[in-house]
Amino acid sequence: MIQNFKIYAYPPPETLSFDSQVESLFYSSLIHSHFITQNPEEAHLFFIPFSFHSGLSARAAAYVVGNYRTEFIYWNRTLGADHFFLSCSGIGHGADRNVVELKKNSVQVSCFPTTAGLFIPHKDVSLPPLANVHTPVHAPGSKSSSYLGYVRYNWVKESNIMEQLLADPEFEVESEPSDQLTFEERLAGSKFCLFEYGPEISAIGEAMSFGCVPVVITGRPIQDLPLMDLLTWQQIAVFVGSSGGVNEIKRVLRRVVMEEYEDMRESAAVASKHFVWNDTPQPFDAFHMVMYQLWLRRHTIRYAEREWA
Repeated sequence: MIQNFKIYAYPPPETLSFDSQVESLFYSSLIHSHFITQNPEEAHLFFIPFSFHSGLSARAAAYVVGNYRTEFIYWNRTLGADHFFLSCSGIGHGADRNVVELKKNSVQVSCFPTTAGLFIPHKDVSLPPLANVHTPVHAPGSKSSSYLGYVRYNWVKESNIMEQLLADPEFEVESEPSDQLTFEERLAGSKFCLFEYGPEISAIGEAMSFGCVPVVITGRPIQDLPLMDLLTWQQIAVFVGSSGGVNEIKRVLRRVVMEEYEDMRESAAVASKHFVWNDTPQPFDAFHMVMYQLWLRRHTIRYAEREWA
C-alpha cells in the first residue's frame, strides 16, 4: 500500500479552510505525502477538496461536484465511487443528482464522533480524534490501580449516572477540570476510563495509551468508531448501556477484570499508537491508518458510459 497507492487531488478552491484541527492536519499530511500523483490516470482514488466555512451545505457541495464532473472525466466513470472528501460534520442529504451520488457513492472522511444520520458505515471513514496520546510505557503484567474507574470532568453527562458515580467510592470522578499532570496520574491509576458516547469521547486514545481501558456508555450500537476496519474494538474497550445504572456497569467491569482485563489493557495500549497524529506522518500513526482504510476502499465499479451519459 505504501508504495503503490496513488491519489489525485482536484484543484482546490482559492481559499481552503476547515472546521477542525484534525481535518487541517489530515489535509496537510495528504497533500504533502507521496500518495499524491499529478497523473490522474494512475490514481486509485480522487480527492475532492471542499472548503468549509462553518459547515458545507448540500447546495454548495452540489455546485463543486458539478464543476468537477464537467471539467474532468473521472467522476462520470464511477459516478463518484472512487472519490472521497473531507467533512468533519458530514454533508446532509439533497435531491440534486450531484449530492445524491456524493452521499451514496463517495467516501466521506468525518470527525469522530460523527453527526447522527450523516455517516454510512462500511463506506465512510472517521478520523481518530486529536489528543495527547503518549507512547505506551506499560510492561506486560498486572496493573496496580487505586480505583476501578475514572471519569474526567464532562466525560459523562447523564445526570442519574453521574450522581451514582459520585456516590460510589470505587470511582474517581472529577467535579471540575484538572491540569494535565493530574489527569495523566488519574489515567494511570485507574483500571477503566468511563466515557459517554459524545464529543468528550475524543480522549479515548489518550486513555488507552496510559493503560486505562475505555468504557463507552451508549444506548445504541456504535458504527462510526475510528479504524473499525483495522481494530477489533471488543478486545480493547467495554461497551455498556446506561439503563442499568452504575450497578450494571460495575457488574460488567468486574466480569472483565476476572476474565480478560490484562489482555484488554495491553491491547488498548498497543492500539493507542494508531491514534497519534504527527506533524510529519510516521508509519502506523493515525494518518497512515486512515490511508489504509481508504486503500481498502479503492476497488470500485466502473459504470459503462451509457449508464451515466
